[in-house]
Amino acid sequence: MTAAPNPLAPDWLRLPADANALAPGLWPTSASRTSTGALVIGGVNAADLAAEFGTPLYVIDEADARASAADLLAVFQAEFARIGTRAKVYYAGKAFLSTEVVRWMIAAGLNIDVCSGGELAVALAGGADPERLGFHGNNKSLAELDEATRVGVGTIVIDSEVEIGRVAAAAARNNRVQNVRLRVNSGVHAHTHEFLATSHEDQKFGIVLTDAPRLVGLIRAEPALNFVGLHCHIGSQIFGADGFAESAARLLDVHAALLVNGPVPELNLGGGFGIAYTSADEPTPIRELAVALADIVAAECTRLNIPLPVVAFEPGRVIIGRAGVSLYRVGTTKAVDVSGTPRLYVSVDGGMSDNVRPALYGADYAVRLADRASTAAPVLVRIAGKHCESGDIVVDSDYLPGDVTPGDLLAVPATGAYCWALSNNYNYQGRAPVVAVVDGLARVLVRGETIADLLARDTGAQSPTEGES
Repeated sequence: MTAAPNPLAPDWLRLPADANALAPGLWPTSASRTSTGALVIGGVNAADLAAEFGTPLYVIDEADARASAADLLAVFQAEFARIGTRAKVYYAGKAFLSTEVVRWMIAAGLNIDVCSGGELAVALAGGADPERLGFHGNNKSLAELDEATRVGVGTIVIDSEVEIGRVAAAAARNNRVQNVRLRVNSGVHAHTHEFLATSHEDQKFGIVLTDAPRLVGLIRAEPALNFVGLHCHIGSQIFGADGFAESAARLLDVHAALLVNGPVPELNLGGGFGIAYTSADEPTPIRELAVALADIVAAECTRLNIPLPVVAFEPGRVIIGRAGVSLYRVGTTKAVDVSGTPRLYVSVDGGMSDNVRPALYGADYAVRLADRASTAAPVLVRIAGKHCESGDIVVDSDYLPGDVTPGDLLAVPATGAYCWALSNNYNYQGRAPVVAVVDGLARVLVRGETIADLLARDTGAQSPTEGES
């Protein structure tokens, strides 16, 4: 008998014809199943990865991440060359950063965007040329600014009026003329397929667009600073180009006014390009975004009769998100009756310590069995974490074969961005390792934390030999 959709499922979730199938667009390009149903990523069997490195485990398809970076750069460069200018692409390190990822991005031709002293240190340890780095943040410390100017970071994004003097002083101490951008709020707020254009801003990042001319005047008055352009970020996980187009038009109006008193060689339109997390998501293809953004910049510069600036972007999620898959081991299952309708809770050995996005943002994910296939009819499941929070949910709703059982290995796709980066030690859970797979080989990018690692930071903990006579 054919299974029927569960009425507890959200409207967007469809009952799958095959609960083993890997939905297109969610998984790394190398993902496949063996004849026995085992998931393979980068030529490596997921069950072998779990056996060697344990679970929870972040798996990154190296070839997928490298190709996504190189392809995105090539598309944006081609489309902006078409209109007669250049495009710069900065990889947004906040999505996921390690020294190896830095090397991948630099090799692909991208610059790197960092927003803390720690991220700066990782980028430098990965061999990045400081000139190819951008430094963000709404509250960069004096020590961070001193280090950034000392090592020669290419561009610092000024986020508030008070930072102008701070960056100038740091640059002067280090005998440097520092390139800076000014982060502004365009009044455009975008998320997924919707955007809202307002004239009011109430957020911690950037300055009101109408204040830009005055602050740029202050920047230009500082001998240790060189103003290169405006910067704006309108949101995250954005589908479509309409929000970017509206924001670009507003920014270019101010950009044109700033040209009256000096050069403005660049315009940074930020990042936020969305990816698919579930089979219901339909992200805008990168080429379509690049074409639309190039066209709107060209049209607005023609309207304003100004030269085309170099246009910069800062994608992160769209490069590394799909390349990542998280592996978990099922611990318990529990059938729950909700007003006569069944839901199966499947608890795993991770949770909000390795993926806090569902708890923070209500983010949706998909899930599949990773070590076998099954002919059992699909049932609605909720993948729960092991932490002491009722909101500790990894996957709110998806269908798995009804015979899912303790000991099964599960895989959650599209976890390359903002999962390890936001990981934590809640309930004294050690952060999971990150493993890269490529050409049938696996290697550790970031080792996992052990209980010994956690206790080593506790000054009251004794080693087994302490206190013995």
